[in-house]
Amino acid sequence: MNFQARIQVTLKSGVSDPQGAAIVRALAMLGFDEVTDVRAGKYLELRLTAQDEVTARQRVTAMCETLLANPVIERYEFTLMKEQE
Repeated sequence: MNFQARIQVTLKSGVSDPQGAAIVRALAMLGFDEVTDVRAGKYLELRLTAQDEVTARQRVTAMCETLLANPVIERYEFTLMKEQE
């Protein structure tokens, strides 16, 4: 079976986000001073094959925990969709 995973990785609350702070400053310099906070993250889409949805979810979770996210400072969530064959 073919699946598509859409993964969002963001910093956990309380973790400093220098990229987000830089975006806030840049937006203010461009006249968007109403923005008070930005949290930057990553969005990934991947396609995978697996026997079933349970196995696909287990594999995507393992990918997130070993490479795609740093579980110490980041959290992740994903949606999994079966692709048409």
